[in-house]
Amino acid sequence: MSRIVRMLPFAALAAMACTQAKAPTVVYQAVPVERRNIIVSARATGTVQPDTVVEVKSKASGEILEMRAETGAVVQRGSLLVRVDQRTPRNTLNQAEADLDVVKARLQNADAQKRRSDELFKSQSITEQEHESAVLAVANAKAEVVRAQVAVENARISMEDTDVLAPISGTIIAKSVERGQVISSPTRDVGGGSVLLKMADLNLVQVRTSVDETDIGKIRPGLRATVTVDAYPNQPFEGEVLKIEPLAETVQNVTMFPVQVRIDNRNGLLRPGMNADVQLHIGRRDSVLAVPNSALRTTRDVSSAAQVLGITEQQLQPMMAAAQKVADSLKDLAARNAPKDTTKKDAPKPEAGAKPAGATMTTPDGRTIPLPAGVTEAQVRELFRKRFSGGTLTPQEQQTMQKVMQNFGGGRGAGRPRNGNDFQFGGNYIVFVRRNGQPVPIMVRTGLTDLDYSEVISGLSMTDSVLVLPSASLVQSQQEFKNRMTNMTGGGAVPGMRSASSTSAPSTAARPATGGRP
Repeated sequence: MSRIVRMLPFAALAAMACTQAKAPTVVYQAVPVERRNIIVSARATGTVQPDTVVEVKSKASGEILEMRAETGAVVQRGSLLVRVDQRTPRNTLNQAEADLDVVKARLQNADAQKRRSDELFKSQSITEQEHESAVLAVANAKAEVVRAQVAVENARISMEDTDVLAPISGTIIAKSVERGQVISSPTRDVGGGSVLLKMADLNLVQVRTSVDETDIGKIRPGLRATVTVDAYPNQPFEGEVLKIEPLAETVQNVTMFPVQVRIDNRNGLLRPGMNADVQLHIGRRDSVLAVPNSALRTTRDVSSAAQVLGITEQQLQPMMAAAQKVADSLKDLAARNAPKDTTKKDAPKPEAGAKPAGATMTTPDGRTIPLPAGVTEAQVRELFRKRFSGGTLTPQEQQTMQKVMQNFGGGRGAGRPRNGNDFQFGGNYIVFVRRNGQPVPIMVRTGLTDLDYSEVISGLSMTDSVLVLPSASLVQSQQEFKNRMTNMTGGGAVPGMRSASSTSAPSTAARPATGGRP
């Protein structure tokens, strides 16, 4: 009896292992490679600010007698905004003008004395020293006239400065003074003088927003942006990134970089201070081959994915080596046959017996790709043989190779330029596809991604279907639980019980599920 009691825990553990073996199978799905539009945007919030703000000050000091501007008013450059008390500047101007009349009279007197001195000097009636004194008196009188004229001009400018004019065409956004207030001049006050008004040209506005440091590498000046405000939720405003501030700011322990977005606001709907939602359009790809991100695997989780598909570690290693070899070959071919400018006379002529447009060929990795019009399968294979043997392709052969390589990669058509910051996107991944009814790993190069789908630059074609598998963490946790159960039960060697592996088929968790599409 005691032996039976001691056996009960082991029997329970064995039962748990059997239950685990009979757990529901993990379903995967074969998703065809398709063409999609991939749009990537970064979202942020900010505040609408004027593009240009000018502080209006008065060069004249004194009491404000008249205010002709109110906030919100749109004024043109040169319009009268404020008038300051003119009594002191007017008195200064009158005094300067009177002084100018005096020095002009002195100049006339000095000129008359010089003329008499010249006649007396010719007749030797005066000495040379006396003649030189008369000449000097005339020069001094002319200098006094010039000084008086400058004083009059300065007094006239001070008089004109009592009328404060609009420095730019724009909108009054702030008013700091009222009629009757005494102001100081910035040219005489060390404190900078009194600010009367603030003006801004609201035809152009900015939104100053903050972008996380993880996304700032994808932002560059000139990127298109869309701005929405609460006042006009259904009317987006188009703008572009003006600049990125070089110094980061820390907001709640998060490093952010200020980004300025400029918006054309000629209709005047956007007002300073409005809260804005900014969508920065980082990248866009139209009609490119794309696969779900859930189908992408890295070298770290490819083993767990292979386990779900029933591929053992011994089978996976040669498969990965073959996939890497194909990927290296395609990369080398793409690098050697980069698109070049060619003329129509360099285009290859259709050969006799060429397959019609729409014909296909099988690639070395088992894929079926369409052939360019006027190109035969034998011609393509000869080009590959010539390239791998170290031969040099003619211009006609290079253009043919370019057309074939477009079908190899499939992700970006001819003439489709990439953005200058594409190095921020994509990477090298592994996907599982079916070849001759069996799942095999394929190396792919991805481009832009919207977190749901990724652009395929090379490695797949339209005829492929990728296998979408469960997450690596789920597969790994299932395998770890199974290993723990195996260790606890000794591999099923419990007295009175037979090993589950010897009485039933292998665990269905390691075999392809039939619930998905083939």
